[in-house]
Amino acid sequence: MNLLLHTILRKSMKLRGFIVSDDLGHLYPASAKQIGDWVRAGKVKVQEEMIEGLERAPAAFVELLRGDAFGKLVVKLPV
Repeated sequence: MNLLLHTILRKSMKLRGFIVSDDLGHLYPASAKQIGDWVRAGKVKVQEEMIEGLERAPAAFVELLRGDAFGKLVVKLPV
């Protein structure tokens, strides 16, 4: 058993996740519209890196975990 889980069980701790939509889900439609407006107006820049081919996905994932990638990382698959 991993050490963290063992510690949680031994100390009878409660573990609770935080899901944004549980408390703030009602704000999503208005915030999505506002952010979309900002992107269209150029106030927010979307950074996206496109990787082509499934064979390059593992290396791209490693880069993502190392922090070498910034923004959205997309793997484009052939049709």
